[in-house]
Amino acid sequence: MSDRRLTPANGRVAAMHLAGQVAAERYVQGAPAMVGASVVDLCASPGGPRDRQILPGAAVTVFEDRDGWSFVQAADGYVGYVVSDQLTDVIVPSHFVATAATHAYAADDFKSPDLHGLPFGARVAVRDERRRFFETNLGFIPKSHLRALDRPFSDPATAAQLHFGVPYLWGGNSTRGIDCSGLIAASLGTCNIPCPADSDMQCAQLGKVVEGEHQRGDLVFWQGHVGMLVDAETLIHANAHHMATVYEPIERAVLRIAAQGDGPVLARKRL
Repeated sequence: MSDRRLTPANGRVAAMHLAGQVAAERYVQGAPAMVGASVVDLCASPGGPRDRQILPGAAVTVFEDRDGWSFVQAADGYVGYVVSDQLTDVIVPSHFVATAATHAYAADDFKSPDLHGLPFGARVAVRDERRRFFETNLGFIPKSHLRALDRPFSDPATAAQLHFGVPYLWGGNSTRGIDCSGLIAASLGTCNIPCPADSDMQCAQLGKVVEGEHQRGDLVFWQGHVGMLVDAETLIHANAHHMATVYEPIERAVLRIAAQGDGPVLARKRL
């Protein structure tokens, strides 16, 4: 049985490559689009609950635009619905936000009006360079806040630690609010490491199972939960117990999660 989260088909339309595999009224190639200046919710149905989020500048494929909602597939393969007017024409990005957050300003002056607030990982196209700012498709952004896409982070744990203190948000994928699998996806994504969206997919697809000594960057999986080790004794994870992204001694986390009824560690995996 196909995974609804990864199958670009809704009964009315389906991706062309699914012809003969799933039933649909029509099969389409899909059209490229890009998320605009806001973090957008990727919903299970039009107006329905949030499954994940997609960051500004991220590419999507649109299979249907109907009644103000677009049926799309994100770059990580996740499928769902976004509000159509939150999508724009594709502009090839060149840089990403490499700090916890930044602002895009109307001019190359920090006292000028701020046009957009952008989270870690948001993508922009740099058009010009000033002394302290880059001019981008969304406005002027401090040069020190951006990093070229061809210079990704090399350590996922460093990217994860930029999220310390971010409030917990079910289905969240940004430094405005994030959940456990969103933290892993954000951390690996800015290191150019392909990463699926949900913790069950991450457990199945990422790394190899390891035992023995803990190591920075190891992923620790429970049923429905995941965190990353920043050293041999400390886990960083976004969790509903603390309602935030926190550091927690791994031994304490293992005991607490088991005591609250969520079971033992399923696997520790190394990329």
